[in-house]
Amino acid sequence: MNEEKTVAVVTGGATGIGAACCRALHAAGFLVGIHYRSSSEAAEALARELSGSFLVKADLSTEEGVDTLVAAVKDRGPLGVVVNNAGLALDAPLFSAKVEDFDLTVATNMRSVWLVTKKLSRLMIRRRAGRIINISSVVGSTGNPTQTSYGMTKAAIDNFTKSAAAELASYQILVNSVAPGFIETAMTSVLDPAVQETILGRIPLGRMGQPEEVAQVVHFLATSASYITGSVLHVNGGMYGG
Repeated sequence: MNEEKTVAVVTGGATGIGAACCRALHAAGFLVGIHYRSSSEAAEALARELSGSFLVKADLSTEEGVDTLVAAVKDRGPLGVVVNNAGLALDAPLFSAKVEDFDLTVATNMRSVWLVTKKLSRLMIRRRAGRIINISSVVGSTGNPTQTSYGMTKAAIDNFTKSAAAELASYQILVNSVAPGFIETAMTSVLDPAVQETILGRIPLGRMGQPEEVAQVVHFLATSASYITGSVLHVNGGMYGG
């Protein structure tokens, strides 16, 4: 434990955008908490890479899992940053989508953000300082075929961000969303090449983004953006401007 450092927690921090955020916040001097649910090998490798960081394994779709995260964080030092990044996409046509997949998507993508923010913001309220950064998606603004439940949850995160920002502003806690477009991660690597070509045709910059390009915006919100709250920052190569 290093109580001299301010703590930054990244949910779903073992891979992809989450791992890039962990690296960026570690480089900024934070004591980084890497949350994961099932990516044990990736999480352990990242923890070895980021000296002094700590791991938290929990299923944030349950309140018990969120309580596990809170217990692991509260005695590590002053909590300064929470990045709500954990999420999943279970794509399916609307007419054949399973209700249980819808419920799991809502619990993982949306309910977890509400619970994590509700419980960890209490630690920030005591200090009257903090930054909460929610990772949503361009799909929450534009919609996308076969992603009705995913898009609903990401739109909800952006709305939650605005309400939470207004409520927590008096405690000097800033709440913002970062909405990535199509980023090169394990999630997009499995897309059919024809689908990827279609996506690229919608992006003015002509390429997918890198996780590090999203993490740069998270780093900015975590360290420098003292007069931004309740905003949705789009990182999508120009495909949607907000």
